Amino acid sequence: MLTTMMTADLTIDLLREKFGNEVGENVPLARYTTARIGGPADFLITAHSADELATIVPNLWELGTDCFILGGGSNVLVGDKGVRGVTILNRAKAVRFADGSHRSVVAESGVVFSNLANRCALRGWAGLEWAGTIPGTIGGAVYGNAGAFGGDMAGSLISAELVTPSGRELWSVEKLGYGYRTSALKRRTMPAVVLSAELRLGMSTRGEAKARMAEFGARRKATQPPGASMGSMFKNPQGDAAGRLIEAAGLKGRRIGNAEISPIHANFFICHGATRASDVRELIELAQRTVRNETGVDLELEIEMVGQF
Repeated sequence: MLTTMMTADLTIDLLREKFGNEVGENVPLARYTTARIGGPADFLITAHSADELATIVPNLWELGTDCFILGGGSNVLVGDKGVRGVTILNRAKAVRFADGSHRSVVAESGVVFSNLANRCALRGWAGLEWAGTIPGTIGGAVYGNAGAFGGDMAGSLISAELVTPSGRELWSVEKLGYGYRTSALKRRTMPAVVLSAELRLGMSTRGEAKARMAEFGARRKATQPPGASMGSMFKNPQGDAAGRLIEAAGLKGRRIGNAEISPIHANFFICHGATRASDVRELIELAQRTVRNETGVDLELEIEMVGQF
């Protein structure tokens, strides 16, 4: 059983004694998020490898404090008042290609997914072309079952290595309990942090793989707006699209402060310049309330709201 420690008991001296001088205090998180929004982390620790992550996380659990893992900073809205306790900046980026009886790649959880997809395509290895425009990390993709263009993590993953209160464990796709943009990790059935993932790959040529990625990239560019955002705001309801529902409710282009429901695609909320997380949250609540009142559909967030607003 984990002990309980109030955040107030954590000090920079205690954390530096345990984790070294790289621990930061009151570190603004906006610079680490794709929306460029976010107040300060009480404490920030950078993990440079899966092994470091596997050491840091259990040590924090022993201290009785939860930790927020921040990877690519997409699909997350960090509150204006920041995140209490410890934030771990995941920079675990080792990659290993396996060309044996089956082709696969093992990537640590801080690897940016789109970069990995491009590296696979340059080798002429197929299977991850769908991920070529995903801005998040492998860890976030495992956690949220990221997907695009008919592919998703559930269909590509062989296994994921996690750290849990029991130690380092290898989880199968079945144990991860994937559903549409969700997993057992996201449903928080137990404390666990993704360390790495092994992904299934197949044969192709460099030209074919790059052509598929270029096609998907062009489709993404034609349908999704530029600018700072969190990615898709809501999950698509079964048989419908969140963007269509928000547009039908007359909210396309609606703005609160510097936060705007994109006039190009209504499931993207764009941040113009300095934007408050509270304005984005108010815009989220407006969209949910209006769509519910007009259609009876409850829009479920695809992003996660973290910290204090």
